[in-house]
Amino acid sequence: MKLEGIKVLDLSLFLPGPLLTQMMADHGAEVVKLEPINGGEPNRQIGPTIDGQTVYFANTHRGKKSVQLNLKSADGKEMALRLAEQADVIIEAFRPGVVDRLGVSYEDIKARNPSIIYASLSAFGQTGPYVKKPAHDLATEGYAGILSANLGFDGKPAIPAIPNADMLTSMMGLSAVLMALLRRKDTGEGDYIDLAMMDSLIACVPNNMGSVFADKQAPVVKEERTWGGYAMYNIYETKDNKYIVLGASEIHFAINVLTKMERTDLIEYCEPPPGPNQNPAKQFFTETFLSQTQAYWMDWFEDVDAAFAPVNDLRQGADDPQIRAREMIVEDAQGREHIGIPIKFTNEPGRISFKAPGLGAHNEEMARVVGYSDEQIKAMKDNGAFGA
Repeated sequence: MKLEGIKVLDLSLFLPGPLLTQMMADHGAEVVKLEPINGGEPNRQIGPTIDGQTVYFANTHRGKKSVQLNLKSADGKEMALRLAEQADVIIEAFRPGVVDRLGVSYEDIKARNPSIIYASLSAFGQTGPYVKKPAHDLATEGYAGILSANLGFDGKPAIPAIPNADMLTSMMGLSAVLMALLRRKDTGEGDYIDLAMMDSLIACVPNNMGSVFADKQAPVVKEERTWGGYAMYNIYETKDNKYIVLGASEIHFAINVLTKMERTDLIEYCEPPPGPNQNPAKQFFTETFLSQTQAYWMDWFEDVDAAFAPVNDLRQGADDPQIRAREMIVEDAQGREHIGIPIKFTNEPGRISFKAPGLGAHNEEMARVVGYSDEQIKAMKDNGAFGA
């Protein structure tokens, strides 16, 4: 696999860092999860469980090893540093300043492993006026202005279905780490990566900054091209209180749909630009789609070349034949479902190890790997270096 031989020490918690390192594990990296002594990774306790393990944890920690260490103890910190000496990559997601207090900062690690690639994931980054502010995904979306564009049918900001800042930072973090690993092959030098969730959000709206940059003002969301300004790029309710999507605004799709509906007179109202000029077509679609059920419209659009889709719920999405064909929902030998691997290589494809580690399951194994004797390991157990 592509990352075989790469060793990763994961100090992060919750979603962005753990997902980043799981993607690396899926492609062959050895990932050691360093968990705190006060219960370990928080997502071990969040949400529904299957066979005693949360779905959240299983979806972010498969294929990893778990070491539980008390970084406030001398022995615990020393073992963490020894693990770092053997690592290629370290991922952490504490608030800025915490790793300095714990003695596992980039400078601390670099002193013992000059070629380390060390990535810090945080809400606002390691610099700037918000550096000390606490925040998860939603707050960064609020500050960045993203939430103002995520409006419900009532026209008010709604909580996004996807934790955008978390996910974007995870994937940008993966890209950054892989770039640094590629560069290190030529230079032998490691690097420090400062990733901010708020930065990741701003980087992902290049297609929605037109009025922000050109007119120095916020967009009118419902008139924007990708936020409801086009009649043919919108969500419509059906008779059975479900929804469908028209998902492409190119005029030839409007011609196809409106010709079959025998309303070619409305085609001109689907022409650019987006905004109030499209209202006659929007109004027609609103009334028309409300006249029949979602199932009716799914059948109606079967022979129409248009970017139509039903609005599935997540269970329907998980069972969708395209999702299954692409192995994005897979089952283990016990029939438990898992999220699949989205990066699909022809050569050396990723491979899922369905087993997620028990808390501290690899304490002794990894202690021996970094040079501790059985007597020293026993002493570490007794003095609380591995937690209670």
